[in-house]
Amino acid sequence: TYIPCDTLLLSVGLIPENELSKTANIALSPVTGGAITDQNRETSSDGIFACGNVLHVHDLVDYVSDEAEIAGRGAAQYLSGNLVKDTDIKVTVDGKVRYCVPQHITYVADTKLYFRVSDVYKNAKLKIYSGSEEVYTKKYLKLAPGEMETVTVGEKMLSDASEIRLELEI
Repeated sequence: TYIPCDTLLLSVGLIPENELSKTANIALSPVTGGAITDQNRETSSDGIFACGNVLHVHDLVDYVSDEAEIAGRGAAQYLSGNLVKDTDIKVTVDGKVRYCVPQHITYVADTKLYFRVSDVYKNAKLKIYSGSEEVYTKKYLKLAPGEMETVTVGEKMLSDASEIRLELEI
């Protein structure tokens, strides 16, 4: 059907494309429906890396490009035998932060976390804990589920951690 108009806006509800992940028996996130990964975007299946909409829905192609670079670098390190895995730090969220990618960190280095919140929050504080110790705080004027946020956790924050937890104070 032809509809004359000046502008057409489409909003498409997306879910991760995970048929290949299921076939490869890759662990999937119950929240995003996408693969669970480490900071290199390596999945639960050794040597299989994931990025883009296989992991979670993206609002900006810039984040897809960032993840592709991360996954490509990780795959290259894996193939050359230089992929370090000397720890397993679980990344958890409080519910107000709906999810975070990656879900675990396998070596101590500055790591960018990509996250989304579960509702619209104004004047909120993101707090990151290593165990019971608050290691990072950032204020936001507004957070919304439709907008991906990022934060980098530094090597110092991870050095003695077994778990990193993102919590939102409203």
